[in-house]
Amino acid sequence: MRDPRKPDRALLLIALVLAVLSAAIPAVGQASDPPIVFVHGNGDTAALWHTTIWRFESNGYPRDRLFAIDLRFPSARTVDAKPQEGRTSADEARAQLAAFVDEVLATTRASKVALVGNSRGANTIRNYVRFGGGAAKTSHVVLGGGVNHGVIVSDSHLVGSEFNGAGEVMKRLNDGDEVVAGVAFMTIRSDSNDKYAQPTGRFIGLPDVATGLGYDASALKGAVNVVLPGADHREVSYGPRAFTETYRFITGRAPGRTEITSEAQPILNGRVTGVTAGVYDNRPVAGATVEIYAVDPRTGTRSEEPAHRKVTGPDGVWGPFRAAPTATYEFVVAVSGQPTTHIYRSPFPRGSEVIHLRPAMLLKEDAGAAALVLMTRPRGYFGHGRDVFTLDGAVPGGISEGVPAASLARVRVPDVTPRSVTARFNDETIVMRTWPMAEGHVSIAEFHY
Repeated sequence: MRDPRKPDRALLLIALVLAVLSAAIPAVGQASDPPIVFVHGNGDTAALWHTTIWRFESNGYPRDRLFAIDLRFPSARTVDAKPQEGRTSADEARAQLAAFVDEVLATTRASKVALVGNSRGANTIRNYVRFGGGAAKTSHVVLGGGVNHGVIVSDSHLVGSEFNGAGEVMKRLNDGDEVVAGVAFMTIRSDSNDKYAQPTGRFIGLPDVATGLGYDASALKGAVNVVLPGADHREVSYGPRAFTETYRFITGRAPGRTEITSEAQPILNGRVTGVTAGVYDNRPVAGATVEIYAVDPRTGTRSEEPAHRKVTGPDGVWGPFRAAPTATYEFVVAVSGQPTTHIYRSPFPRGSEVIHLRPAMLLKEDAGAAALVLMTRPRGYFGHGRDVFTLDGAVPGGISEGVPAASLARVRVPDVTPRSVTARFNDETIVMRTWPMAEGHVSIAEFHY
């Protein structure tokens, strides 16, 4: 007879198996979970949210309840009250978000949405919820790296800017209560690694000027304020730790996983967007040519024929394209008047409708190079001492020490002979090929994570 004081090995084994299975099965979305609208930051695009969307999907959140807005002109005006080509005022961005939310509610037949924003997206969300009728249509607000008190408080610098804590936009948003009754608010910030929440204006071109702000500038009175130690300005929205906090806050449940599950045949799609007055816009580009090649991950050498080719119509849509979840691809984007851009990407484990493509923009210093190669991390920055990152076998220049502040690095190649160039970020490597700048070509290695 078994001694009742000793554990039953069979029961322990069953419990262990159940625990393992439970960890392997993602959390399942619930009918009470609201549709989510993701709002990008200054100059950015909905494409930055695709890995966050993948993580929600990997935890059972329905794809048809996850939306990311593209603000048509995503960059803020230099002076909010003064019209400026290719840029929007705070209230123009608010109006675009309001119209988008109404479309989402009509599509999903939900009564409210959750709003998740990064950087300038926090201003747009707060403006909508407080002054655009959004309080009655919003259940949750999550603001990562929100410039909620500006990037400086000053009567002599950034005068009239949406990002000046002493300006009219910030005064309106922070007058009285900093959150809106009836809406659950959470902010996510770094401890000291957010380049826009610093005691000096080093990262806004004013290195010797006190900003009047502290590392906690993103926090709001009345909100749940979460700190992610070591995270940078974008990681507090787009990283796995930010996803965990966002998922838990909106659903009331911990996610089953932060890793992204794979689909057998991911379907990729998106738009080609362009440039207005020297800054990126999110309007579709017609007549752009997109080619996609499968490439050898060891050399970046492409297959002979493109796996996909399309000339965009008025909607700018370049797909759909059926990808392999472990394959490495080169996206070639040709837009009239812009460099032909060869984008080498991390593999796509899942499909997405927001894989938007932009041509590269050149600097004056790039002139004269035989070839130009870049590496970019749109959902975070490169941090010395925190990350391992190399381009063409060396740490690229132009990446500041201390606070991570750059998501783009470049190397100007003097040799005209085509060759492979390796970009490395921590545990991931992307190999690309050089293309002649004299013929208007640029290469970019783009990391998802």
